[in-house]
Amino acid sequence: MARQARQLSSTGVYHIMLRGINQQSILEEEKDNIKFIEILKDCMIISGYKLYAYCLMGNHVHLLMKVEEEPLAQIFKRICGRYVYWYNAKYQRVGHLLQGRFKSEPVEDEGSLLRVLRYIHQNPVKAGLVKNAKDYPFSSYHCYMKPRDNQLVDTDFVLNMMNSKHFEEYHNEYTEDNLLHTIERRFTLTDEQAKGIIRIVSKCSTAPEFQQLEAKVRNSYIRRFRQEGLSIRQINRLTGVSKGIIERC
Repeated sequence: MARQARQLSSTGVYHIMLRGINQQSILEEEKDNIKFIEILKDCMIISGYKLYAYCLMGNHVHLLMKVEEEPLAQIFKRICGRYVYWYNAKYQRVGHLLQGRFKSEPVEDEGSLLRVLRYIHQNPVKAGLVKNAKDYPFSSYHCYMKPRDNQLVDTDFVLNMMNSKHFEEYHNEYTEDNLLHTIERRFTLTDEQAKGIIRIVSKCSTAPEFQQLEAKVRNSYIRRFRQEGLSIRQINRLTGVSKGIIERC
């Protein structure tokens, strides 16, 4: 079946999402997040895009950007190629890291841009990683709070519509905030707690290292993870092992 054609934006602005293959983590530790941000900076100079927002979420990445010089496909061929090459070399793995082609949706007006911006910055809150978007270290939220210290995100476009105080209030007005208090959290353990259990039980520090274990040993560890309270989705995301295998363990 032919792939559906990518919907183009008349404004050149897109909301982009990259996801790890099998929903596995693609950002294992702080240095990986820092490297991805460095690649965004380097590629911005070459490709000539504007970045309005980003959020790095372990197994996926959200970006809000405007295409100006290079086309979208070329930009992400450059970004993804550099990061995957670096990641595979660091973790001594081969093969695909990202799930298919990147996803994109056009952003056609200022109202939509602000809503997407807020959605991106609220991702860590929805995931239960932090209570407030300002507390998450790997998003562009802090760039808007201290725009003079920022060399990556184009904050002027948004801050010409609202100052930093209004920006913060706008994020606190997010229409789904009330739901966050009533919806049961997906995981009883935080990802940091889950990673700690994985390291203690399996002696593996990263998803690629865990995937190199013999199947029998790997499966015994997965059973132990579930006994320790990790959910199927959490094990899938943090180890890169498919849900089907985890469910059968």
